[in-house]
Amino acid sequence: MSDTYLELANSALGKKLFSAMGLPEPVALVREDPEQPHKLSGQVLLGASLGALFADQIGSSLQDTSMQISDPLVTEKRHLIYDASGIATAEQSTELYEFFHQHIKSLAACGRVIVIGLKPSAAANSEQGAVQRGLHGFIKSLAKEIGRNGSTANLLMVDNGGDTAIEAPLRFLLSGGSAFMNAQILTSSKPVAAMAADWTQPLLGKMLVVTGAARGIGLAIAEVLARDGAIVIGVDVPQAEEELRATMTRLGGLALPLDITSEGAATILRDFCSAQTSSLHGIIHNAGVTRDKMLSRMTDHQWNMLMQVNLGSVQRINTALLETELLDNGGKIVGVASISGIAGNVGQTNYAFSKSAVIGMVETSAQACASRGITINAVAPGFIETQMTAAIPFVTRQMGRRLSSLGQGGLPIDVAEVIGFFVSPQAAGINGNVVRVCGQSILGA
Repeated sequence: MSDTYLELANSALGKKLFSAMGLPEPVALVREDPEQPHKLSGQVLLGASLGALFADQIGSSLQDTSMQISDPLVTEKRHLIYDASGIATAEQSTELYEFFHQHIKSLAACGRVIVIGLKPSAAANSEQGAVQRGLHGFIKSLAKEIGRNGSTANLLMVDNGGDTAIEAPLRFLLSGGSAFMNAQILTSSKPVAAMAADWTQPLLGKMLVVTGAARGIGLAIAEVLARDGAIVIGVDVPQAEEELRATMTRLGGLALPLDITSEGAATILRDFCSAQTSSLHGIIHNAGVTRDKMLSRMTDHQWNMLMQVNLGSVQRINTALLETELLDNGGKIVGVASISGIAGNVGQTNYAFSKSAVIGMVETSAQACASRGITINAVAPGFIETQMTAAIPFVTRQMGRRLSSLGQGGLPIDVAEVIGFFVSPQAAGINGNVVRVCGQSILGA
């Protein structure tokens, strides 16, 4: 969907007019290059607190990329990475301040700020744990300062054993794939499965299921997974069969027209997957509907039908797949939640309940999944430019676009890229995470 305001703000005439009138000037974001996805380039400045724990891993993570480590004395535009894991007291927090106070003005347009810290429970003591938790507030505030530049700031917290798994999140956060992921906290834990894979095509030959794959965000997910080498099993309602089959043919995938709420649908899906492979790499639960209505006027059908699509079918499919060993030793489960499930929204009590429950599914299942070598994570999209948001009244639509640190809505591919990261083999240490893909929307921030 087109954002005319964004296009005008980035035109030669528009820049002059918007600047003269004092209007917000959102920057066109730099996303993945379709011809060279996952390629990292540019200058990056590394900093670290005294006693920082992950400097070696950070350096080695950038060795086989096209990124160049910058000299602190040079002021060219660059990305900034800071290892704050050594900060253990309030006094030591000055080191964090000094690094960013000195260098934040050298941040490139659409640049990346990444701070690495310790998960508070992995800290040496309660004092350090408290200080490390302070990084949450720091990164969320910094993200609001730099968003007008199209830049993002995100935090990587390292749990016990997670130091061996930080390369994948570091590379993703530096990439164009994270363009609309802002002010988020990722946690790196001990890997639950092998991580070896090609960085340029991490899903080569692997089979994944995407529900609701015929259009919108589901279509973008299928396209990103196919780009990364996957064989996609696209699932959508029988009414969308023609569109689904055309898409899967184009992507070299398989189409399964299926109403996931119908009786026996979970078994049908499981058996279809079993007939194709003995090792299913993952499933993305993208299918979902909205039936917005004020609670006092909502019918039981509007509640129950939505609940079966957005939640009940997800639970039944997971149960059916986990009764087998299809996902064991490297499998990925990804739920698509929503910022409505985090912050709530007027007229969406049903939708917010279902999407909050998807987050609950991740939180309550992560440990059991890890014991079988499976990761489970979720994305929570904010305002994304789709056919659904295009139908929102004009003024509401403009507010939804502007009420984020990046001053614009996201694209379906922004959600798809985060999911592509979650399902990559290299992300075997990313488990139990819920990431908002919203440009740091003020809704629920």
